[in-house]
Amino acid sequence: MTAPQGPPATGRGSPVRVVAFGGGHGLAASLRALRRCAPDLRLDITAVVTVGDDGGSSGRLRAERGGLPPGDLRQALVALAADEPATRRSAGLFQHRFLGDSRTGLAGHAVGNLVISGLIELLGDPVAALEHAGSMLGAVGRVLPMSCQPVDIEARVRGVDPARPGEVRTVRGQHQVAVTTGRVEALRLTPQAPVACAEAVTAIGAADWLIFGPGSWYTSVLPHLLVPGLAEAIVASPARRLVTLNLAAEKETLGLSVADHLAALRWYLPSLMVDEVLADAKAVGDPEPVARAAESLGARLVLAPVAVADGTPRHDPDALGAALVPVLGADR
Repeated sequence: MTAPQGPPATGRGSPVRVVAFGGGHGLAASLRALRRCAPDLRLDITAVVTVGDDGGSSGRLRAERGGLPPGDLRQALVALAADEPATRRSAGLFQHRFLGDSRTGLAGHAVGNLVISGLIELLGDPVAALEHAGSMLGAVGRVLPMSCQPVDIEARVRGVDPARPGEVRTVRGQHQVAVTTGRVEALRLTPQAPVACAEAVTAIGAADWLIFGPGSWYTSVLPHLLVPGLAEAIVASPARRLVTLNLAAEKETLGLSVADHLAALRWYLPSLMVDEVLADAKAVGDPEPVARAAESLGARLVLAPVAVADGTPRHDPDALGAALVPVLGADR
């Protein structure tokens, strides 16, 4: 296990091509951190986003209009929005939610969710819609769905009912899996073999780095490994692979150790090999089990202070970006 090494390669020639997988706040934190790598490192950023959300505004739009749930896609676009007055205002508009009773009308909907859904209907192509939305925000990277068809997430969970701790039940829906009080033992998608977004597959094949996490492990990170086309592209890609670990367990991962998070990657994609595992030393505790779990994936453990200073389990984009620069910029 090591601390980040330097100095990094500056990438003054061609940029370092990075593909980041995830969804929600975890992926947004990773994308903001990647943006902080400039001016030390030139990056070409692609975000590949989960499409299983069925809660809140996204769930309502998915149920009423069909198509991809836009919330996680919106979060990624906003994280990549250009740092200019006009685009900051547009990003703020995308994040704005209408007030009122969120069960009816516009109340509870994020403006960006409506814009993305409208663009998908107008253009008939989620990839073209996201490219247009990205241009509205001056995005400094590309956002792609992991599949152009929505998916449902199901989990086999032990101990959903505290009165029957040994009983295993099927929990359906991303939101329900995310808030389950039991222990997730198996995860699957419906349909079981969704078609991977072709542009995402191409980006993976051309990448220098593939980044997994941080984020909700079962509902944002692992679903990518269950899309056959993505899984095949990840294994075949010549890119190096980085896993950024979470700072604390969430409801869906209560009972899992930090090392267990790494073991879950191998469980769902046995041929996955990893080069680097990045973690916060305070969050890891005893580093030895994590280092051994990293080594089982072929990786070294890199420890760095990447959490916000107030003690809450959130990644600080500046600190995470500083930790990523020497890792992503290292010569092959």
